[in-house]
Amino acid sequence: MLPVIALVGRPNVGKSTLFNRLTRSRDALVADFPGLTRDRQYGIGRVGPARYVVVDTGGISGGDGVEALMQRQVRQAVDEADHLLFLLDAHEGVTAGDLDIAAALRRTGKRLTAVVNKIDHLAEALAGAEFYGLGLGEPRLIAAAQGRGVKALMDQVCALLPHRAETTEVADEGRVRIAVVGRPNAGKSTLINRILGEERLVAFDSPGTTRDSVSIPFDLGERRYTLIDTAGVRRRARVADAVEKFSVIKTLQAIDACNVVILVLDAQLGIGEQDATLAGHVVEAGRALVVAINKWDGLDAEQRNRVSGDYQRRLGFLDFAARHRISALHGSGVGRLLEAADSAYASAVRDLPTPLLTRLLEEAVQTHQPPLVRGRRIKLRYAHQGGRNPPIIVIHGSQTEALPAAYRRYLINRFRGALDLAGTPLRLELRSGDNPFEGRRNTLTRRQIRKRERLKSFVRRKG
Repeated sequence: MLPVIALVGRPNVGKSTLFNRLTRSRDALVADFPGLTRDRQYGIGRVGPARYVVVDTGGISGGDGVEALMQRQVRQAVDEADHLLFLLDAHEGVTAGDLDIAAALRRTGKRLTAVVNKIDHLAEALAGAEFYGLGLGEPRLIAAAQGRGVKALMDQVCALLPHRAETTEVADEGRVRIAVVGRPNAGKSTLINRILGEERLVAFDSPGTTRDSVSIPFDLGERRYTLIDTAGVRRRARVADAVEKFSVIKTLQAIDACNVVILVLDAQLGIGEQDATLAGHVVEAGRALVVAINKWDGLDAEQRNRVSGDYQRRLGFLDFAARHRISALHGSGVGRLLEAADSAYASAVRDLPTPLLTRLLEEAVQTHQPPLVRGRRIKLRYAHQGGRNPPIIVIHGSQTEALPAAYRRYLINRFRGALDLAGTPLRLELRSGDNPFEGRRNTLTRRQIRKRERLKSFVRRKG
């Protein structure tokens, strides 16, 4: 599972700015006044050598209210975290509130790193000196708004994080891990019960019945699976229960740890923003995907047309995923989900021969040439496989960094169609070869030097 990093500190020290920098998003609101963040925000960290869940928390005011706040809002994030980043303001220095928070965080026994933010326009040697007095070791100096020092910080932090994915892989060796995700009350537990043929999970007509991720080994003939039932994820404005807030982290970890995701949509509620957000997490994680539109049998023709239109509008980026209309309660369409999951997983782990990929690349380039950049044509020479689950195709050439996004999508569609990669995202890595003569100058012979001097004297005489 993905490790968890929590950002804690006083209000207005830059936690949300750092969260946006780590997740490469704008999910957290940022403004120059304290107290803007009042709830926890979750995201997948993409800065550093490994992936992780990062949690943005509300500011701790310090003083007499530190313990109360730690027990209510921030305490849950601290308990779930594997590592804490304690943010401090370089311009304000160490305050009484910082001392109280440092003492409270130290008592948790969690790994802790002091991070001094807003060092822009300050000398680093002077900016960090005062914070050694907190007794938290050497503080890390960053400017989150500009990204200065953030990469070095996460390189150090990631080296200290536990490697949970290795133990999961060993425990489930030989099994296809299928995570069932969706909004609350979409029918995830009912679907798993239908697949298993027994009432293994509690299913109730009320959102929030499942609170944690539940793994269930399951064999069907010679095929071996592990089904993972996850808690429903809804918009943060409607998440009030502290236990349900933990469920967001568990769901993100389940997506990262599985091989295939079954995204369950509630046809009666329609396709909402949260469904698109969950689908985005699955695609960004690179997981094979099967979409199950549940409760389809209870819709009339007009409602079905509306749901189909909403799907195309909100989830059009899932054009690679198989879509099944099912009824988990009555069992219609459920039998095809495991077949679709097997097909998606097979596509995700396929070996792609280099000669085949290079030939497909040449055919794509001949059909539609890359554009010109500064008067020179982008050249794409050969391709090979760079990874599996998801499949990664590495393309070598010249000026590949200037290849437009539209042409990248064109190549992805060509490869996916020719290779029949259904049910899995496909990623491209573009690499430009280094010029071996860049920065080198030829050593002239004596004859060449004399010839150059004669040419110079001739030009001077003519001038």
